Amino acid sequence: MSRVPGWLGRLGANLTEMGERLDERRAEVEKEHAESEPADASPAAVDPAPVRRPAPPAGPRPDPAQAVPWGVRVAAEAGWRLLVLAGTVWVLMRVISAVQLVVFAFVIALLVTALLQPTVARLMRHGVPRGPATALTAILGFVVIGLMGWFVTWQVMENIDTLSTQIQNGIDDLRNWLLKSPFHVTDKQINQIAKNLREAIGANTDQITSAGLEGVQVVVEALTGILLVFFSTLFLLYDGVRIWQWFLKLVPSAARPGVAGAGPRAWRTLTAYVRGTVLVALIDAIFIGIGIYFLDVPMAVPLAVFIFLFSFIPLVGAVASGALAVIVALVTQGVFTAVMTLAVVLAVQQIEGHVLQPFILGRAVRVHPLAVVLTVAAGGMVAGIGGAVVAVPLVAVTNTVVGYLRQYAQEQQLGAEERVQEPGSGPPATTEAARTAHVPAPTADEPA
Repeated sequence: MSRVPGWLGRLGANLTEMGERLDERRAEVEKEHAESEPADASPAAVDPAPVRRPAPPAGPRPDPAQAVPWGVRVAAEAGWRLLVLAGTVWVLMRVISAVQLVVFAFVIALLVTALLQPTVARLMRHGVPRGPATALTAILGFVVIGLMGWFVTWQVMENIDTLSTQIQNGIDDLRNWLLKSPFHVTDKQINQIAKNLREAIGANTDQITSAGLEGVQVVVEALTGILLVFFSTLFLLYDGVRIWQWFLKLVPSAARPGVAGAGPRAWRTLTAYVRGTVLVALIDAIFIGIGIYFLDVPMAVPLAVFIFLFSFIPLVGAVASGALAVIVALVTQGVFTAVMTLAVVLAVQQIEGHVLQPFILGRAVRVHPLAVVLTVAAGGMVAGIGGAVVAVPLVAVTNTVVGYLRQYAQEQQLGAEERVQEPGSGPPATTEAARTAHVPAPTADEPA
């Protein structure tokens, strides 16, 4: 037992000696590590177990706008601009629909002014003052239009009894033809169709009655529109140049020369369209009227007047008026007369489409037939018959204005490039649009 404490003492002395050696070794390692670090680094800043972090990016992050693909950026820029334009057009259409009567009256006045302006100019060339020439032309023009309406109404009222009898006889003949035709139509089926028509008319009696009650409001609006058209035409014929000059003052000065140059060209396009359309409609009405007169179709003259009026609606009006003449011939004179009437209508319309319109209208109002169809359809959907009438001249005028403004912009750009290349050439020459910016005194052939 006396040897145990000695063994423990030697073990403790060995452990103490090993601890001292470890401390000395640790001090040497720390000293070597301190000597390998920079001079400004302190031992306290040394991280014995550094955390591995990701390497920073090679360069700065790109701008988010630059990170978007070019096609997407272009689509976005065009998209919000289209939205702004669509909103503007929508607001404009809402405003126009609120004052639709005034807008249509002014547009019709422009068309009538384009038709009557040559007469005013001709009277002024013969020495008649502008005031009397304007008043005389406007009064005679509206008297002629009124006489046409009165003549159609008078003819219809005079022949309504005879036409009703002929229509009834034509329906009976059509019924007999259907019974004997190879379509195997029975008398029961015909009676069922007639019963359905009577029920449809009876079901819509309330709507028909309400439409009749609204007739007073329609008459009032029609009279208001006629008065607006008359006075607008009178002032446009007499004072059109000053109205145009006042409008130019509303245009920004930077765009004024281009607008001033586009205005006379737009007016010439509108005048050519109205004159050509009236002449083509008159030729259609005369030749189709003569054809159905010799075919002994009732009310040939009123039908010719209807054809003349409907011809102001491109494509659709000719089809509708021709179909009306064929239907009247069918129910009054039979199938053979209806077929002959259809042949006359188609022949005249083919001559109109391939000879008269290209020769009379020419290149002034050349619009593609697809554009005409789409424009008439859109105008009819938006504003009814009035929209279909004014759609094509609006497109023709817009086409002329856009074409001129594009050419004017190209000329301005070329002029700017020439001035940059020749700095000592002096001030640029005045273009035609700039010369017309102040609109000089009108001649006899200019719009008024």
